[in-house]
Amino acid sequence: MTKHMTGTRKEWLAARLGLLEAEKELTRRSDELARRRQELPWVRIDKEYRFQTDEGSASLADLFRRRSQLLVYHFMFGPDYTAGCPHCSAIADGFDGFAVHLANHDVMLWAVSRAPLAKLQAYKRRMAWTFPWACSLGSDFNYDFNVWFSEEQQREGSIEYNYRRGGHAMDATSVPEPVAELAATVGTDAATYTRERPGMSAFALEDGVVYHTYSAYARGLDGLWGVYQWLDRAPKGRNETGVWMRRHDEYNKG
Repeated sequence: MTKHMTGTRKEWLAARLGLLEAEKELTRRSDELARRRQELPWVRIDKEYRFQTDEGSASLADLFRRRSQLLVYHFMFGPDYTAGCPHCSAIADGFDGFAVHLANHDVMLWAVSRAPLAKLQAYKRRMAWTFPWACSLGSDFNYDFNVWFSEEQQREGSIEYNYRRGGHAMDATSVPEPVAELAATVGTDAATYTRERPGMSAFALEDGVVYHTYSAYARGLDGLWGVYQWLDRAPKGRNETGVWMRRHDEYNKG
């Protein structure tokens, strides 16, 4: 017998209608936030960034592929990783399904990582993904958009992530168990793993000029994480204890 509160269909409907009003209010607030995102001032990008892609070297403007809008997912896959971050991989599992719709609505979607292009291509084949993925190694792109930090920054605690400063290097006694576990899944140590960070950035292209319009990090990415949107509507919610998420080809292994 369940320990959860039970009730009649009439009681359920009354509670559900009350929840519906709260959901509608959240939707209205979400619409307002979307409008405020679009009203942010645009920042002109004058620095030249170069990326390695399946088609060769490309500029940031090239990534638009004749669209006027560009969305970049900052995928945690550093040069020293042996595989992409499993959490970023779970988010990216949804990209192929809606990238085609975005591309036909004047929006290009790319993943960008610092790992060499050959590593990205191999991992992409393993995951059976088709969305475009660029290597930014050798440029300041990840640094400038606060999704990669140097060892010196890490030691000094001068990291700025999610619009806050802080984050000292971890020693063997201070590494949270989930971080150590995630680091192991990408074949590296916690310090190296956490110098890469997840995020997304949006750009506009007008009259040949690229503008930065928006970036989000950490929990700001929740809305892009399809599996969590489903779990939030499941009877037990996210119901998380420790690191449970795996790459989609690892669930049935051992």
